[in-house]
Amino acid sequence: MRSTQSKGWVWLPGDHRMLGTTTQSPFTVLGDKYAQAVIRGASAQPVLFPLSTSADIARLLAQVDGVMLTGSPSNVHPSHFGEEVLNPALPLDPARDDLTLHLVRACVDQGVPLLGVCRGFQEINVALGGSLHQAVQQVPGHMDHREDSTQPYEVQYAPSHDIRIEANSALAQWAGGTKARVNSLHGQGVARLAPGLKALAWAPDGLIEAFQVEKSNTFAYAMQWHPEWKCWDNPFYAAIFQAFGAAVAQRLQQRLKDE
Repeated sequence: MRSTQSKGWVWLPGDHRMLGTTTQSPFTVLGDKYAQAVIRGASAQPVLFPLSTSADIARLLAQVDGVMLTGSPSNVHPSHFGEEVLNPALPLDPARDDLTLHLVRACVDQGVPLLGVCRGFQEINVALGGSLHQAVQQVPGHMDHREDSTQPYEVQYAPSHDIRIEANSALAQWAGGTKARVNSLHGQGVARLAPGLKALAWAPDGLIEAFQVEKSNTFAYAMQWHPEWKCWDNPFYAAIFQAFGAAVAQRLQQRLKDE
C-alpha cells in the first residue's frame, strides 16, 4: 500500500479523557484543529493509533513519516522532572506521558520529523531531560500566559504578545524577521531547557517560546504557542507547517525508495 501512497502519514497521539454528561466513560480524543493543520498546512495525512503505548512505538513509528505532538488541557506529570504535583485540580494524562516521552526520543534517534505544540513542546523538553514551571503565572517576573476561557475561541487564539526570535534561524526565516506576535494559552512553561535543545524565541518576560532539537538530522522544532490555529490564514504559521510537511514528504519518498 505504501508504494502507491501520495501523502506522508503524520502520527498525532491522542489524549485520554473521561467524557459524558451524566455517566462518564473513557475516550481517545484529538482536536480537529491539529488534524486540519496537518492536512491543509503540511499537505499530509494525520493518523491516530488509539490506545497505543510505548511498547508499540517501534512497530508504529515504522509506518509513519512524521509525528506531531499536540496541545492538550492536561499537563505533563511533574514526576517526570522530579517534582510533586503543585495543583491537584489540574488535569493529568499519565497514559499520554508514557507514550509521548518515549516517542520523542525515538523520533530524534531515528530521524523522524517532529513538531511539538504547547503540551507537545513541553513533552519534548521533559523527554530530553528538561523541567517545567507548573504555574508560570506564579513565578516572580513572569506574566500570566493563560487564555481567558470565558471568551470565544477566536478571541482565545488571537495574537496575545510579541516574541523575540533568534536571528538567522529557521524560525526567523519562517516569521520573516526577528519579531512576531503569537497567541498564548498555557499555564506551564520551560523552566530548565533540556540538553541538546536550542532556544529560538522568547516572550517579553524571558520565557522560552520555541526551540529546535540540535542533534536531529531532520525537522525537529517545537513552539509553546498554537501555530496550528487557522495556519492557512497566517503566513508565519503556514511557513512552519509547510517546512514540516516538506520534511514529511522527504521521508516518505526515501521510504518508498527503500521498499
